[in-house]
Amino acid sequence: MEELFFYWFSQSGPFSIFVSIILNIVISIFGVIPSVFLTASNITFFGFETGIFISYIGECVGAGLSFLLYRKGIQYVKHPIPANSKYLNKLMRSKGKEAFILVVSLLLFPFMPSGLINLGAALSQISILYFTLASAVGKIPAMLLEGYSVKEVLSWEAEGKVSLFIASLLILVIYWLIKRKQKGV
Repeated sequence: MEELFFYWFSQSGPFSIFVSIILNIVISIFGVIPSVFLTASNITFFGFETGIFISYIGECVGAGLSFLLYRKGIQYVKHPIPANSKYLNKLMRSKGKEAFILVVSLLLFPFMPSGLINLGAALSQISILYFTLASAVGKIPAMLLEGYSVKEVLSWEAEGKVSLFIASLLILVIYWLIKRKQKGV
């Protein structure tokens, strides 16, 4: 996927920054696609600092637009949407300053999908202004951590990347087995 993004950037010329931001918006709206591949492409194509900044801007704009779309779409849902996380449930019942703090806090959790946070916030009573500010604040450390991690992985030799892939696959299999056992299958 990274190669595809890199190709689009190289073909876009002076509009490559806008292409990256639009891709980040699309990723944010879908809510389940990891942005790490786009961040890796941005770092590779634009350099570390510029790539991180472009990813940050794209994620902030994407979060705001997805929040608005989710909130608009929720008006058509007739029944409540349950969440499996006590923190997301708390966010959905919150408003004002409490919702702001929860959005910032949830964005600091590694591996917490921002799409779920956007959806939880859209279900809450937080205003678009508070949500946008909370997203912008919460994404700073998350983006720096993601960017640094991507930079380090990109500098690894093939053996390190294969080891990371195997470790990730092993973690996913263990997680799947635990979930399966909990369901009693």
